[in-house]
Amino acid sequence: MTLALGLAGCGGGDDAAETGTTTAGSDVSVALVTDVGQLNDRGFNQLAYQGLKRAGRERGIRTRVVESASAADYVPNYAALARQNFDLIIGVGFAQGDAIDTAATQYPNTKFAIIDVDQTGLEHKPTNVVGLLFKEQEVGYLAGYLAGLTEKRAGGREVIGSVGGFKEPPVDRFIAGYQAGAKEALPGITTLNGYSSNWDDQAKCKEIALSQIARGAGIVFQVAGECGLGALRAAKEKSVWGIGVDADQSFLGPFVLTSALKRVDAAVFQTISSVVDDRWQGGRNLTFGLEQDGVGLGKISAKVPKEDLGALEQVKERIRSGEISVPTTL
Repeated sequence: MTLALGLAGCGGGDDAAETGTTTAGSDVSVALVTDVGQLNDRGFNQLAYQGLKRAGRERGIRTRVVESASAADYVPNYAALARQNFDLIIGVGFAQGDAIDTAATQYPNTKFAIIDVDQTGLEHKPTNVVGLLFKEQEVGYLAGYLAGLTEKRAGGREVIGSVGGFKEPPVDRFIAGYQAGAKEALPGITTLNGYSSNWDDQAKCKEIALSQIARGAGIVFQVAGECGLGALRAAKEKSVWGIGVDADQSFLGPFVLTSALKRVDAAVFQTISSVVDDRWQGGRNLTFGLEQDGVGLGKISAKVPKEDLGALEQVKERIRSGEISVPTTL
């Protein structure tokens, strides 16, 4: 990541620095615009960057990354990259929806993709945009089911918590699934939830998590990006379980029960490949769930018994088959 940060730009459009250039395999050029969390967020931006790097290696494309210092950078960054004739420009996160709608409308001959934004919900519904969506509720359900089983075995107060960033559809899909899965595994469990209204300030998420733990939560699920690392820190300090999000966050320590993964890297790679292979089709969404291997659980704690792992696998298959219909809203 030190290398990535050294090569990445710091916003400001035309000053964006290339992360890597290749000449073999394709003449396609692809740029990535991060949100304000930037590349070291241990989540969305980092995962999107990994997908971009993979496409550079395996598909021979030219790549560039621009890190946005503030929301005011989004539209200028998109416009600058479009003027540089990048074939595909990828935005990261719900917060960039309005910006990509503006840029795509201004540059109709440039292809755009946006993670976690519904193309049909954009004001101008530009036909040169693809929305990359995920069935967060499915992996949220798995994480919640595991949390319910874990609380049941602990024999404590049967309370779990979750800390969201902003109240946005992708965040709520995670949490809705989490709560439903926990209640399936342990009927009567109490589910606490709070929003930090922030993606970056770890202290805010830590405060919410500490409040939930004080109310008896034995597990805290973070759905707040870099801010959520504060919630996991609270779980570690208070010796309760934490559940990570987006990327596998088990590296934080043995207190991490599991992580609810969104395979943003795979979605980015597949989208880039569609351009390289001349299969691109704009004006639509691509949705990634368990069936597409677009979501899933990360490393599960070695303390989880095999019996629970088996039950979890059965639930996963019931979701894939459609037997379990997972809610998407709270």
